[in-house]
Amino acid sequence: MPMTTSRTFNLADLFDIVAEAVPDREAVIMGATRLSYRQLADRVSRLASWLHGQGIGEGDTVGLQLYNGIEYLEAFLAACKVKAAPVNINYRYVADELRYLYGNSGLKALFYSAELAASVEEARDAAPGLKLIVRVGGDATALAGETAYRTALATAPGGADHIARSDDDISVLYTGGTTGKPKGVMWPHKAYFFSALGGGGAMNPELGPIHAPEQLRERARAGFPLRSMPVAPLMHGSALWAALIGLFAGHTVFLSERHHFDVEHILDLLVREKIHSISIVGDAMAVPILDALRACPGRWDLSNLMAFANGGALFSAHVKKGLQEILPRLVIVDGAGSSEAGTFSPGSQPTTAGLLKLPPSPQLKVLAEGKRVAAPGEHGILARTGLVPIGYLGDPQKTAETFIDFEGQRWVLTGDIARLEEDGAIVVFGRGSNCINTGGEKVFVEEVEEVVRRHPAVLDCLVVGLPDPRWSNKVVAVVARRPGVTVDAGALRTHCREHLAGFKVPKDVVFVDTMQRSPAGKGDYRWARSVAASALV
Repeated sequence: MPMTTSRTFNLADLFDIVAEAVPDREAVIMGATRLSYRQLADRVSRLASWLHGQGIGEGDTVGLQLYNGIEYLEAFLAACKVKAAPVNINYRYVADELRYLYGNSGLKALFYSAELAASVEEARDAAPGLKLIVRVGGDATALAGETAYRTALATAPGGADHIARSDDDISVLYTGGTTGKPKGVMWPHKAYFFSALGGGGAMNPELGPIHAPEQLRERARAGFPLRSMPVAPLMHGSALWAALIGLFAGHTVFLSERHHFDVEHILDLLVREKIHSISIVGDAMAVPILDALRACPGRWDLSNLMAFANGGALFSAHVKKGLQEILPRLVIVDGAGSSEAGTFSPGSQPTTAGLLKLPPSPQLKVLAEGKRVAAPGEHGILARTGLVPIGYLGDPQKTAETFIDFEGQRWVLTGDIARLEEDGAIVVFGRGSNCINTGGEKVFVEEVEEVVRRHPAVLDCLVVGLPDPRWSNKVVAVVARRPGVTVDAGALRTHCREHLAGFKVPKDVVFVDTMQRSPAGKGDYRWARSVAASALV
């Protein structure tokens, strides 16, 4: 494996350091495919060489419209290796959404899963600069001018290690667009590595972040090689971050070969492969896992499972408790973060209401009205400084609204409502866009959702605000009941009143057969608001 003369915090450089340190260790496993770090690094290098030979290089955007697979990680790292910017693309998007994202990102290259050919065909003309399309999977050509992934790997002209990479090369992470059009967050690689991936310290909290790229070498060699699995789609930041954290630690990363969340398949994998940790996105994944374990006690021997990490959605306190009752040794890590701010949860603790409480940090502030530091007890917007993104791709207006200069530093406003405590800790309530102002009182939907979900008849819940002539806005719960169980709105309101102030109790409850969420488990609040409004006409 060739070595470059100077290593940077470019993510491809960091991966190469780890691959050189533990070449024979298993890097990534999916189904019957098992690649060592040497094999994965070789494939990434060949794919990067092919991209470079096709004219893809610095600043070019490379779309990843892919189901989970080893190819996702390879294409991501190969783009980084040639100084291009990988771009995540939600494979559930329809033509209009794809056309917007293709055009906004200015795609120059696109990797797509063969099953998604029709969607790509409908949207490809929205990216006039698109000059390279690579099909992953499938046996026959689906789109004019495309190249099969295996062909690209087989015809690579040579190494790409001569390219001088930089700490400031860009990776683009598109937000889910749950409150508007998706926005492409432009992360410089060094900022990405430290603020989103823990800086080499996520798996070594006692050592903390590294100070120089080459330090990853010894950490990978010295560390215990955990076997970890991100359960959510890699197209979402939390799952990709979990996979990259594992690779940069020299661990073995597992991916499910199923295109959908299959709880029994996941549990079977945990047992068969003796996996040590998994990462999920909220109750949408945790509840089915807990239900399966309760329904079939003793079926799955999870004695190897040590850690259960969450990020990106509410992980209810009663669900955590249920998991730990079945698996007493299980360590639960409930992360806080966002596409724009990365992760900022080391040392965080849940409050009695199930909200996250972040320890004091010079990188975190609560800004009231976006203009001043909040006083203890006051609510405001959670903000982060330090190594942060440079803004949104192709959207200077949103960039100016979210990335601000304050007290001589650049800060990112996360959009999360938070409260500063007397001891300097910060309690995070959730997205301000989902905060309901009812009769002059603020209601944070995550707090109400957590209480509703505690009811034994409730499978899932999203809480929204709807216009009301008396209260300005009223609290409405959209609820999916467990199969075969009945509960009425009155019973749920009584349950909530036992745990919440009266103004927080849902004025109405709308029952649905299934809850609509993203593949990563994030609630679709626009859908919930529409369903509630239609039901209450």
